[in-house]
Amino acid sequence: MVRLKRTDSDSLISIIPMFGNLFNRTKKNTPTHDNAHLIELRQVVKNYETAAGMFTALKGIDLKVNKGEFVAVVGKSGSGKSTLINMMTGIDRPTNGEIFMGDTAIHTLNEGQMAVWRGNNVGVVFQFFQLLPTLTVIENVMLPMDFCDTYDFDEREKRAMYLLEQVEMADQAYKLPTAISGGQQQRAAIARALANDPPIIVGDEPTGNLDSNTARAILDLFKRQVDNGKTIFMVTHDKDLAKEGTRKITITDGRIESDEKK
Repeated sequence: MVRLKRTDSDSLISIIPMFGNLFNRTKKNTPTHDNAHLIELRQVVKNYETAAGMFTALKGIDLKVNKGEFVAVVGKSGSGKSTLINMMTGIDRPTNGEIFMGDTAIHTLNEGQMAVWRGNNVGVVFQFFQLLPTLTVIENVMLPMDFCDTYDFDEREKRAMYLLEQVEMADQAYKLPTAISGGQQQRAAIARALANDPPIIVGDEPTGNLDSNTARAILDLFKRQVDNGKTIFMVTHDKDLAKEGTRKITITDGRIESDEKK
């Protein structure tokens, strides 16, 4: 088990939404439902209470994504892109509508069920990496396995190293995040997202803080994951990068304005 230090607390808070109640290791049965698509949103609405009154971030989103797609989502700031990501990962809940991820109706799950489902089915890659600063790169990659209790204890370091090899980071495995570049940290974050072999990888502006060459390398990593059977759902502000996916969705004012498939 990776040992966390007190100085990790602030950074740990930032990644808690990925794991939720998995810190308590509460195993609950997850209800399943028949569903033909890997991802399906049905008339999803999300409202927020603000000082100025009610704000509707998503306005009846209907969306279907199949296995093996590389979906890029673009739109202006405040259009609802990140809210959509939060709906799909279960970090936030819809005000109305239904969300099916595989055969799981995640809008029906309680917090314990959601945490178990998320830890095993979705890998999240953040814009700001969210690596714990006082843990080594390989320890960061091992965290999801530890929290979700996946793989035998003796296998976790080997698997973490294997994943770091896949993202060309094996030689940096025992360094702290502060000792490597931003692009290298993002590669490590992708390895962490793959730790529990989830079928879906979700990226929220995963290349937003990277130079163009590093962003291209990260995009190529995502493409290889799609070739290996993963489904990628990536929010990006970069329209050129968005063209590299198999599908581009444009969101405007909480609605899907266009949905272009290649």
